[in-house]
Amino acid sequence: MTAGDWPAVEAIYEAGLAAGNATFETTTPTWEQFDAGKLRDHRFVATDGTRILGWVAASPVSTRDVYAGVVEHSVYVDPAHAGRGIGTALLQALIASTETAGIWTVQSSIFPENTASLALHHRAGFRTIGTRERIAQYHGLWRDTILVERRSRT
Repeated sequence: MTAGDWPAVEAIYEAGLAAGNATFETTTPTWEQFDAGKLRDHRFVATDGTRILGWVAASPVSTRDVYAGVVEHSVYVDPAHAGRGIGTALLQALIASTETAGIWTVQSSIFPENTASLALHHRAGFRTIGTRERIAQYHGLWRDTILVERRSRT
């Protein structure tokens, strides 16, 4: 994923925000903010020709050295292309890159209502750790999230 991909990545991100079950964020970041917060070796786009159909990116969960092998990720697919295996391909790319880098835990927090994302993650080898009840407010309403993780098999 590069700065040149940002307009399409941002549009897919905005579609996720509009759906209301993808993130606590209410606006997309700038490219500079996004770029600064994501690990460059662990972010990818899925394409069909020149069209970007989805993206995945990972961030460190902490700046503490003991958590250097733990990342949190986001995966988004253009709603017009859902159900085509794009999310699976993106997660496979992320898992391959994190395994190669020695990252031992990949995690994400998913709204319980986002059943498609939960199913995608479970198919990719993630397990549910638990529910974080009323973890934060979104548009004035308390929301739960499901914490999922995948531990490296190496």
